[in-house]
Amino acid sequence: MAIRPAEERDLFSRLHIDAPLVGGVLVLCSLGLVVLYSASDETREVVINQALRMLLGMGCMIAVAQLNPSRLARWAPMFYLAGMALLVACFLFGTGRGAHRWLTIGPVRFQPSEIMKIAVPLTVAWFLSDKILPPRLPITLVALGIILVPGAFIAEQPDLGTAILVMAAGVYAIFFSGVSWKLIGAAGALGVCAAPLVWFTMHDYQRQRIITLFDPTQDPLGTGYHIIQAMIAVGSGGAYGKGWLNGTQSHLEFLPEHATDFIFAVYCEEFGFVGVLIMLAAYSLVLARGLQIAAMAQDSFGRLVAASLTLTLFTYIFVNMGMVIGQLPVVGVPLPMVSYGGTSLVTILTGLGILMSIQTHRRFIVES
Repeated sequence: MAIRPAEERDLFSRLHIDAPLVGGVLVLCSLGLVVLYSASDETREVVINQALRMLLGMGCMIAVAQLNPSRLARWAPMFYLAGMALLVACFLFGTGRGAHRWLTIGPVRFQPSEIMKIAVPLTVAWFLSDKILPPRLPITLVALGIILVPGAFIAEQPDLGTAILVMAAGVYAIFFSGVSWKLIGAAGALGVCAAPLVWFTMHDYQRQRIITLFDPTQDPLGTGYHIIQAMIAVGSGGAYGKGWLNGTQSHLEFLPEHATDFIFAVYCEEFGFVGVLIMLAAYSLVLARGLQIAAMAQDSFGRLVAASLTLTLFTYIFVNMGMVIGQLPVVGVPLPMVSYGGTSLVTILTGLGILMSIQTHRRFIVES
């Protein structure tokens, strides 16, 4: 057996770029800009700002892809501690609409919680990678502690949607470490038993969102308004949609947050079922490639990180689309690479850069 020299690899691999991932990203970002132009009432400034954010995110994606995964593993705990320090600063000095989600440092305004979507799975994978897998119960409990501490800070902001995504990213890493099904079952039973306690610790508006999920018509002009208008937009798109720029729900201001959390409803109304299939195909390409990279990873760290980041991206997609079609509570999760926003977009693309790093830094083994 021998290691294939770097010069024998294809051009993309030598540049540490994974063509399938980049192709999927370009398709999704293009769809995002197209639908954003309509959702923003044809405001070019909004589209230009989003395009610049996409370029920044892609720059971060390519830059991170150049880093060797072993270096990412060494930096993971420092990255985690820096993220926790920013969460504490956000708790003390953060701003937002009745919350403490945003931190302003000079001219830069960002959400520290977004950083933890990468820092948590990286740190959990780093912690577990040099342990005997599947991990024993004490090791698993420590890994859960790494997850729960930032999750609690983010939930307190309050930002339940982001807290769920951050904790899910870490839990995925534990799951792929091969933790026993008995332990998973015990954790699930504990979660069910703790549900009443969690319910009473939630904010009133969070409880109302869950109640509204089961019957949005009980308050059609209040808490149920978002879901009702989003479902009207999705259903009115039909097979082929009303056409680009011809959606009524967003242009007549019936649909709230139509450029951010509910942009998928705008897309469904204007491009219909066929357009949704195209978007799902692009997402499926990115997700399938991410899982393939995880399967081909040559060490535990790479496998755990790639799998957790890929499933975190899937959770983004699943929660946002489920929210828009009225199957999940409204939790404020953006649609990856489509919704308007900066910090979340850069975070997602940086995570994809980590996947490219894991894939393109593999040592190619060939038969001698």
